[in-house]
Amino acid sequence: MATNERPQALRRTSPRKRVVAMSGADTFLGRNLIGLLEEDPHVGRIVAVDIVNPPTSGHKTRFYQVDLTEPSVDARLSEILKAEAVDTFVHLAFLASPTYATAWAHELESVGTKHVLDACREQQVGKFVLWSETLLYGPHPDNPNFLTEAHPLRGLRGSRFLTDRIGAERETRRFAEQDPGRVVTILRLAPMLGPTVQSYVTRWLSRRIVPTMMGFDPLLQALHELDAVAAFKLAIDRDVPGTFNIVGDGVLPVSTVVKLAGRFAVPVPHFVAHQVNSVLWAAHFNEAPPAFLDLLRYLCVADGHRAREELGFLPAFTTREAVLDFGGTLRLRDARLLSKEPARSGTSREHQAGA
Repeated sequence: MATNERPQALRRTSPRKRVVAMSGADTFLGRNLIGLLEEDPHVGRIVAVDIVNPPTSGHKTRFYQVDLTEPSVDARLSEILKAEAVDTFVHLAFLASPTYATAWAHELESVGTKHVLDACREQQVGKFVLWSETLLYGPHPDNPNFLTEAHPLRGLRGSRFLTDRIGAERETRRFAEQDPGRVVTILRLAPMLGPTVQSYVTRWLSRRIVPTMMGFDPLLQALHELDAVAAFKLAIDRDVPGTFNIVGDGVLPVSTVVKLAGRFAVPVPHFVAHQVNSVLWAAHFNEAPPAFLDLLRYLCVADGHRAREELGFLPAFTTREAVLDFGGTLRLRDARLLSKEPARSGTSREHQAGA
């Protein structure tokens, strides 16, 4: 079990070779990061933690089959971190979409994050990088035009999906406060779009007829999947503690996003959409619960200035370009020139859980 005692100094990154451990190694972000780290001469070893070995694992990667929902997993993780002399931990074991299996998701994301932090605390891992989302701010009618990192995380009322993620962030910030010498970086990513990423957002936008909210056309923000991977690589390479909004440049109204994706928008009154969505979600036929309809009503756009100035993150794609790239992929799938199912984005067990 973890302890608050510190019998040794924080394990620092070697100036020549990092040892990077990664939970959620078989997620979209994990697979692509492992591919990059395999080619990085400054990384000596990659420790992949998941229930499935990611296909991008190479000669540098050592895979450990670990289920974060197991009660005693913190002890198992601690053993791994010690044996591999890990100095950097990247925590990616989160779902890309809401799931019907809310109890299991809570064990994975909220409790699982505590297990990971306990293991890192016990082994004095000097650097920790967390995947979070700008969605945690929540779409609310009183939101400012651009949400900074200082804005409270209000999520959505009744959304266990967001509540668990907010809890994971809270535990991570507490972990950082316990030792100011530890480098803890939290990356809040805008919704990802691209040719291969898959989430509730991409499934909503993949419909030929896309439901929107009558009388509402809020601005949306997107992050190209390649920029998402690049942001994490930057956070691994640079020791910059803090919380950062990772967003693409520019915003677009919902109606424009649908049009650029080559889809047809159908505005629906909110009370009708809520009732229909409730029925579909209960029947396991919808990509997100009714609370997520507020994303089509209210603003939830983040300010990426801090990431640009302190982390040095410069997106290669604008929101418009991310939508266009995703739309081009949709057209190829419509013409049956590409597979209908892109790669998974969340954890390896997401589909088993019914997400």
